[in-house]
Amino acid sequence: MTTLELQKKALEVRKGIVSSVHSAKAGHPGGSLSAADIFTYLYFEELNVDPADPKKADRDRFVLSKGHTAPGYYSALANRGFFPVEDLLTLRHTGSYLQGHPDMKHIPGVDMSSGSLGQGLSCAVGMALAAKLKGESYRTYCLCGDGEIQEGQIWEAAMFAGHRKLDNLVVIVDNNNLQIDGTVEEVCSPYPIAEKFAAFNFHTIEINGNDMDEIRKALDEAKATKGMPTAIVAHTVKGKGVSFMENNVGWHGKAPNDEEFAKAMEELGKAGEGLC
Repeated sequence: MTTLELQKKALEVRKGIVSSVHSAKAGHPGGSLSAADIFTYLYFEELNVDPADPKKADRDRFVLSKGHTAPGYYSALANRGFFPVEDLLTLRHTGSYLQGHPDMKHIPGVDMSSGSLGQGLSCAVGMALAAKLKGESYRTYCLCGDGEIQEGQIWEAAMFAGHRKLDNLVVIVDNNNLQIDGTVEEVCSPYPIAEKFAAFNFHTIEINGNDMDEIRKALDEAKATKGMPTAIVAHTVKGKGVSFMENNVGWHGKAPNDEEFAKAMEELGKAGEGLC
């Protein structure tokens, strides 16, 4: 897809995020919006996946390690055709298969249940190792949060991945610099992130994670990198695309009311008109 086409898709993903969280009256819009461009690029350009055959053996694997940003993940999956877009409005509702965190047993396209922060990367490393041991060509991608990487298990997994030279693994860190209690620097600084991954024998790339062209270039570079896994530190804006949510830690885990929802959807609509 062209950059413009991807930008338009990302707006639809953002609309799905805002709509689903508003309908649920709960959820995590901030980190979902910051990662919307990454979700979009992965599912509309990068990943070898097929909505008609979600479990096909040679599919690329994706693990959302920061599972609370499921609204972004679900919106990308729905817009890609894994399940109806209108089902996004059932997010977190009693009886809905779209739970507050990804559920691999009930949601088409989800490869790993997640939500307990720090654990997703270990699962992704296991998937990448399995591909190596079986001689399979599929690649594994894992999206982590910058607050999440304060968890020690992240670095145990990174040490193993670097030691095993898992060049079929790509770790993307959504570095929006905000977590539930404030800035990541104030809570427990993980900086410098790229240098830490490099110390665990990762090839590292730093990008603007809200720029499709930079995402494209980084993922192409990751595919071309042999003998070591890749970590992409994606500098993003929390709440990206909705003015009153941007860089506002209060929108980490809060749903918009009716007035805020209308304003957010109006902004996203105007942004779409600007791309036409």
